[in-house]
Amino acid sequence: MKTRNFREYKVWQDAVEYATKVYEVTSKLPWFEKKGLCDQLQRAVVSISSNIAEGAGHSTDSDFAHFLYMALGSANEVNS
Repeated sequence: MKTRNFREYKVWQDAVEYATKVYEVTSKLPWFEKKGLCDQLQRAVVSISSNIAEGAGHSTDSDFAHFLYMALGSANEVNS
């Protein structure tokens, strides 16, 4: 079984840094945005690094690629 250490991937490191920045920005938004927009952005941005980490735990390259694709979808959601 191929083992991957997701913490060594630059893309995972960047995703964690991106999540930190999104949390900083959303914490400054008005209270009425907190429930909808902020929650959705925060869930989506955390999903990026989470999918990378989860995919790294799978043994096949195709499974890993699937989770990277899911991470990309979450990144697109945050950037829209």
